[in-house]
Amino acid sequence: MVVIGPAAAPLLGGALATAFGWRSIFFLLAGLGAINLLFNWLLLSETNRPTGSAHVGALAHNYGRLLRSPAFLGYALGGGCATTSMYGFLAASPFIFTHQLGRPDYEVGIYLAIQFVGIWVGSMAAARLIPKFAIDRLMVGANLASVVAALVFLVAALSGHLSVLLVVGSMFFFAVGAGIASPAALGQAISVNPAVIGSASGLYGFSQMGVGAVCTAIMSFGDNPALTSSIVLVAAGLIAQASFWIAVRFRDPQTCAD
Repeated sequence: MVVIGPAAAPLLGGALATAFGWRSIFFLLAGLGAINLLFNWLLLSETNRPTGSAHVGALAHNYGRLLRSPAFLGYALGGGCATTSMYGFLAASPFIFTHQLGRPDYEVGIYLAIQFVGIWVGSMAAARLIPKFAIDRLMVGANLASVVAALVFLVAALSGHLSVLLVVGSMFFFAVGAGIASPAALGQAISVNPAVIGSASGLYGFSQMGVGAVCTAIMSFGDNPALTSSIVLVAAGLIAQASFWIAVRFRDPQTCAD
């Protein structure tokens, strides 16, 4: 569902914008939010048994331990740069396809859906590859494939040879790499210290959204969306590579026993 939802969203959003205007998307989102709230209230019961009040001090201590861990920081920052950096491209894609490549608005949703198919393919591949390869090696290799795809995109933008096939094709392979690297990075991040898995999961998710927000904000710079987004993707991929290597270097096999 994590992949199907984002893949279907651009198609539905494009159809709504074409038929009823872009404001109709927000009416739909408000309605879906209300339905989601109602279903949560009526259908989901509490599964956690009360164990006393949460201690803010203990939570702060857990976060502090994670933030002082080079291994966790490497996996968290690398995971964000390897995956949610793609949000920058998603934000720029309407301008790339409609303004720079002259494609009609309704096609943008199709091209974006293809990217999420790439993530799905990568996730399916990860399920088969993780039992066969060292997880750190698989994570680094998958991200390296994304970096190569981003470099192809960058070369096309710099040389003025942009085309729908080049952009969609390179971003599809970027997404496949992200789909493989994502579960590997998350699994390694939360296993750095199994005593604080909940805090690690939350902090990892925060880092992903933070990286995505930064990459999206950078898209506002410059007057060439394709060039800006390709530079961001290459830079994020290289940061992810460095972060993963730092995480592997500082990961302590004895941490899990602490």
